[in-house]
Amino acid sequence: MLLAEGRWLNNPVVENQLLDAVLETLYMTAATGFFTVLFGLPLGVLLHNLGPKGLRPMSPVYRALSLVVDFGRAVPFIVLMLWIIPFTRLIVGTAIGWEAAVVPLTVGAIPFFARMVENSLREVSWGKVEAVRMMGASDLHVTWNVLLREGLPGIVGGLTITLVTLISFTAMAGAVGGGGLGQLAINYGYNRYQADVMLICVILLVLIVTAVQYTGNFISRRLDHR
Repeated sequence: MLLAEGRWLNNPVVENQLLDAVLETLYMTAATGFFTVLFGLPLGVLLHNLGPKGLRPMSPVYRALSLVVDFGRAVPFIVLMLWIIPFTRLIVGTAIGWEAAVVPLTVGAIPFFARMVENSLREVSWGKVEAVRMMGASDLHVTWNVLLREGLPGIVGGLTITLVTLISFTAMAGAVGGGGLGQLAINYGYNRYQADVMLICVILLVLIVTAVQYTGNFISRRLDHR
């Protein structure tokens, strides 16, 4: 039908709304990534340091915190997004638009990234940690100068995986008014059978994911001096 009408890849929707949709997707991903690191990194460090092989093992606290993190990871994103609509409205004043989508995206990404950080810190050689502690270094010094520095390549790799996952979540957020390429693809590509809009949105999402993955891998390799 689009070919017969001469609108294939010459669609007013593509010309007028595509750029805004791309920017909204990038804004969502960047803002969510920022808040995920801001809250997820300290949470991951806390999980590691309170864990069985951490600097200050506290089994009851670790288990309680771990249970909360696992619960956050287990809730499907689309359910989480609908579930915390009142909280989203409290934070940003609305439940529609890319700004509103950042709230559930962040809530869903924090526990995921925190586990990534915890696993990266576990891979740091315990011999290096013990050597620094024997010289009288504080837990804060060990965490900052040994654990985080040595675990940084893995943390960057974990952040890359998190951002790639977030991009797919932004597409899901579009199903419930979250904006971005996902909403454009659903509103026009699916609901109005405009295949060119769907195709372009899919291609752009793939390109964004590829760019994020390549950049993350490059930075991780540059930071890894092993």
